[in-house]
Amino acid sequence: MPESDCLFCKIRDGLIPAKVVYQDADCLAFEDINPQAPTHVLFIPRKHIATVNDITTEDREVVGSLYIGAAKLARERGFADTGYRVVMNTQRDAGQTVFHIHLHLLAGRPLHWPPG
Repeated sequence: MPESDCLFCKIRDGLIPAKVVYQDADCLAFEDINPQAPTHVLFIPRKHIATVNDITTEDREVVGSLYIGAAKLARERGFADTGYRVVMNTQRDAGQTVFHIHLHLLAGRPLHWPPG
């Protein structure tokens, strides 16, 4: 998918509104429009990377920033000690619907295993 057609790139660029809850130099986080838990935030890299399969060694810091941001937000919202889940789906069969990698932060209710 070209970057110009990417929903998350359009959110990143301010072309589509989103409730932004965190951002740094490498990532942006916003509330999911179809939350699966009381807290459901998506962390996206500012750089367009379509799937986990497309991550390169040069993307280490960018991808790491998603996890650092998620942990920071979980601490701020009081979930660091009680628990939260971070998930990154890859390809359609795993549930990826927007082809721009994104880390889901889910919290605020018991999250059972296995998911789905």
